[in-house]
Amino acid sequence: MKLKYNIILMLVFISFLGVQNLKAQEHPSLILTKSGVQKIRKELGNVPLFDKTVALVKAEVDAEIELGIDTPIPKDYSGGYTHEKHKRNFLMLQKAGVLFQVLQDEKYAIYVRDMLFQYEKMYKDLPPHPQTRSYARGKLFWQCLNDSNWLVYVSQAYDCVYDWLSKKERKKLEKNLLRPFADYISVENPQFFNRVHNHSTWGNAAVGMLGLVMNDKELISRALYGIKDDGLAIGAKDNDGGFIKTVGQKAGFLANIDEPFSPDGYYTEGPYYQRYAMYPFLVFAEALANVKPDLKIFEYKNKVLLNSVNALLNLTNAKGEFFPLNDGQKGMSYYSRELVTAVDVAYYYGGLNPQLLSIAQKQNKVVLSDAGLETAMAIRDHKAVHFKKKSINLSDGPDGQQGGVGVLRSGNEDLTLVFKYSAQGSSHGHYDKLSYSLYEKGTEIIQDYGLARFVNIEQKGGGNYLKENKTWAKQSIAHNTITQNETSHFNGKYEIGSKHHSDLVFYEDTNPNLQIISAKESNAYSNTLLQRTMAIVKVLGIAKPLVIDVMKVVSKEKNQYDLPVYFKGQIISTNFKYNLPQVLKPLGAKNGYQHLWLEGTGKPSSYNSKVSFLNQSKFYTITATTNNNDELLFTRIGANDSEFNLRRDAGFMIRRKNTASTTFASIIEPHGSYSYVSEFSVDSKSHVSDLEVIADSEAYTAISFKVKNEATNLLIIANQKTSKETEHTLKIKDKTYHWQGAYHYKQTQTK
Repeated sequence: MKLKYNIILMLVFISFLGVQNLKAQEHPSLILTKSGVQKIRKELGNVPLFDKTVALVKAEVDAEIELGIDTPIPKDYSGGYTHEKHKRNFLMLQKAGVLFQVLQDEKYAIYVRDMLFQYEKMYKDLPPHPQTRSYARGKLFWQCLNDSNWLVYVSQAYDCVYDWLSKKERKKLEKNLLRPFADYISVENPQFFNRVHNHSTWGNAAVGMLGLVMNDKELISRALYGIKDDGLAIGAKDNDGGFIKTVGQKAGFLANIDEPFSPDGYYTEGPYYQRYAMYPFLVFAEALANVKPDLKIFEYKNKVLLNSVNALLNLTNAKGEFFPLNDGQKGMSYYSRELVTAVDVAYYYGGLNPQLLSIAQKQNKVVLSDAGLETAMAIRDHKAVHFKKKSINLSDGPDGQQGGVGVLRSGNEDLTLVFKYSAQGSSHGHYDKLSYSLYEKGTEIIQDYGLARFVNIEQKGGGNYLKENKTWAKQSIAHNTITQNETSHFNGKYEIGSKHHSDLVFYEDTNPNLQIISAKESNAYSNTLLQRTMAIVKVLGIAKPLVIDVMKVVSKEKNQYDLPVYFKGQIISTNFKYNLPQVLKPLGAKNGYQHLWLEGTGKPSSYNSKVSFLNQSKFYTITATTNNNDELLFTRIGANDSEFNLRRDAGFMIRRKNTASTTFASIIEPHGSYSYVSEFSVDSKSHVSDLEVIADSEAYTAISFKVKNEATNLLIIANQKTSKETEHTLKIKDKTYHWQGAYHYKQTQTK
């Protein structure tokens, strides 16, 4: 009797294990769950934004099914037919898989199955891609990165049809296509997979998501922690000049969260690549949360993945476009498919922040998943709250100690100043320490060039990075910062720049009338210290705030300093005379100077030099302190560019030669407007005058200026002791000033 009882207990236990195993193997389980699908089906027709998205996706996939399946033999770079077709295929596979779950229409499962078997038939004998440019060639695409894109999306499709497929079909697909695909982008290409880079994040997510679908512990471990013995040589480089592996570097998905993200959620490669990487980061995290909740992936590193979505949204202008820091294509915005997913996932898993709903409303679509349904239901129920972008200072580096990016905002993004004092930014970084850009209501006023690439336009270098990205876009002279002796920061060498970062001196945004940031850079040039302080100030007597810029250079050696401003718009006037050359010549021979036409040269006519320009019906004036020996140069991008790869944008440059320590001070003044209909100009002239550096030492720098020749404004900057508690005393021109903290600002109205 006892034996019989024990056998029954054992059978019950085995049965329980089987149930547990079945539960672990439930499908779908990545971005959709069994319970989530049931809820979606129940709510169909009751959630307007979700229903609208379903209708749009259905129309798109139905049209694709009508066209038939095409899996061409790979041959093209980005933008070419084979590249774009395989890219569209993986997008359609994922959407078709989701539609099968949501609508329960087998035609979508049949479409997924038939396309996967067409790929299975092709992949078995497919060699590496014929284009050899990449450091890690894919098979379907010219680089493993795009192959990883394919597998991230296809894993979701496979998850959706997994139970619908027969066991025999699954075995064939996994043996001949899916597992070999995962092995190829990982163990067969460790130089791609086993590093810390957005490329590897895609690879980690691809392998890990497939591992979750197949319940393959080895693939999941490989994805999370990397390949243990990868055989990579220390110091190998990728196509962008970045190191593939450094001493002691970890690998895998968790390392790609640990290293590139600061505690504030800033991604060291910059917002453009953060946007691109957010999709694999968040969909793999979502899948891990569903399948392996004990990992608590969204709690990892103090919820940095969720925090990063907020950081990324704050790195946009008033139009929702990401600031083009480092390699970044202008126009990319939070309307991209990656950010639709990011916003929905962050809302669902991040505590239901109602501000995110207002971004989802603007996006006017949601992802077809559990997270997307919850987002759409909350919008339906009127829970959205305006996402208020305020001034923010985001640290860089895994511990937040490698510089950062400050964004000063005045009013409702009336003016937005982006100040970069970060680390190098991996292989996508630029040599642009202490650079800045400026926006008014989303319009570029002072620009950062961004990258030199026409993404997915085949005619332009196969859609890849152009040589001008290195010869121009990365170089210091391409940015609004100091270039010394016509040589880029760190001599334009990644292996040097990646060892250093700028440091914050102070940051203050609590006063709505004056927001200020200061940072220093001591390694860009040997024996030279750069310190830049920038502020947005609301001044009595004028309608719009001013931007104050103080660039301090400390050096015992005499150098040439070039400080450019790349403004957008048409020059209206200057207060100095200039000469135009009869024949255009490049400004220099290398380090980016070879790409600048010298269009005009002038000399200061006073200690203030002014340039006014018109940009989209609004006037702006730059007022700068200048010396008698300064050269004032007008430049235009485009020299030595026979294929017209660069934009023909204008610049104004102050050149100061044969000088040791010095300070450049300037004010950017928005003022007035012009109507093309009435042909009236209003407030078209500058109100700033008498800008002067009135004190300058190691400890303090002070500037003064007047507005409308009446109000005198004084800004004193503490260069060294910047604690809020520190008390300062400084005597300037027989007048003594006392204050506490990093700076002192005072406006005196003339009676």
